[in-house]
Amino acid sequence: MTNRICPSVVPDDESALLVARVWDAETNGPRIAAVHRGQVWDLSEHAGTMSEFLERPDAADIIRAERGVPRWSLEPLIDASCSNDRRHSRLLSPIDLQVIKACGVTFVESLIERVIEEASAGDPSKAASVRVRISEALGGRLRDVVPGSESASAVKALLQREGLWSQYLEVGIGPDPEVFTKAPILSSVGYGAGVGIPAFSEWSNPEPELVIIADSRGRAVGATLGNDVNLRDVEGRSALLLGMAKDNNASAALGPFIRVFDDRFGLEQLRVEEIALRVEGSDGFVLTGVSGLSRISRPFEELMQAVRGTHHQYPDGYALYTGTLFAPIEDRDEPGRGFTHMLGDVVSISSPSLGTLVNTVGRSEELPPWEFGLSDLYHYLRTLPMRV
Repeated sequence: MTNRICPSVVPDDESALLVARVWDAETNGPRIAAVHRGQVWDLSEHAGTMSEFLERPDAADIIRAERGVPRWSLEPLIDASCSNDRRHSRLLSPIDLQVIKACGVTFVESLIERVIEEASAGDPSKAASVRVRISEALGGRLRDVVPGSESASAVKALLQREGLWSQYLEVGIGPDPEVFTKAPILSSVGYGAGVGIPAFSEWSNPEPELVIIADSRGRAVGATLGNDVNLRDVEGRSALLLGMAKDNNASAALGPFIRVFDDRFGLEQLRVEEIALRVEGSDGFVLTGVSGLSRISRPFEELMQAVRGTHHQYPDGYALYTGTLFAPIEDRDEPGRGFTHMLGDVVSISSPSLGTLVNTVGRSEELPPWEFGLSDLYHYLRTLPMRV
């Protein structure tokens, strides 16, 4: 896979404040690190976990500070990550104790595709005809609808009369967004790792997304890129199978780094960010697309308020997938069946401000199992030096 890696791993902006998690082969455990101009510095004297580090009010100052000799160089970390060489230090998912949450159907295009999944009962062979029927019925009615507004209520009433109302439309244009728990703490995979599709799924796709990182008080403190891998046939059978469709071994990818917010970069800049997707198959198939975050149907703040408040707290913070514009429908293999992943697909998700996340599709059952859990992290943290 190494020769197919996109070289633009880091953001275009050299002043970006970047932090990573590195699996340190020398001590056999995860370390928090600062990344700048191809060099990587160990920050474990300041924090043992990313959650702890992002709670610090001086996190940005620590990243900016002059440091001594870097512990790692970025290029060897990338090479080891892509080759899955566990003898050497490599990049991990940049989060650790944060709860992994996700919002669904926050873009009109993906909303319509969720309705199609439901109407076709997860059968990709029926999707094309269902797509035509639903597109003709809905037309452009949903494009400018503000979720939860009076106009949204009027559209709902109209669609109900036509027998087209759906649970996905409820969360897409209704008052409350869809929020679910994507994966357990510490189970996400990072740059270069395999992303998992279980053997029981025959219709799957990537979901490239902006992921907001929040601290224990619910404040947005950084952002990264994510792949919210989705099994369309499973979720299409029943929305109650969402856990089966979303949470499998290596089904949540994040990275390559967290860009920490400062007075130059934050949610305001991300509102106009564009996220690019590229899928390269070993069969020669190539899928590309660009998602403009300006087209998201709800403000980031509304999504975050739905996650955390007096109704729910996250003492170690959370990572929030904010939804995707992409729901690829191009025929890949058999006419009329649309797109689905094949083993070996290389998925690149990139943005100018956040860099590039690259993963290769594999079987969830065959990829490295999730083995490093909270008990392992706790025991490893006891070996770290006293923090300041």
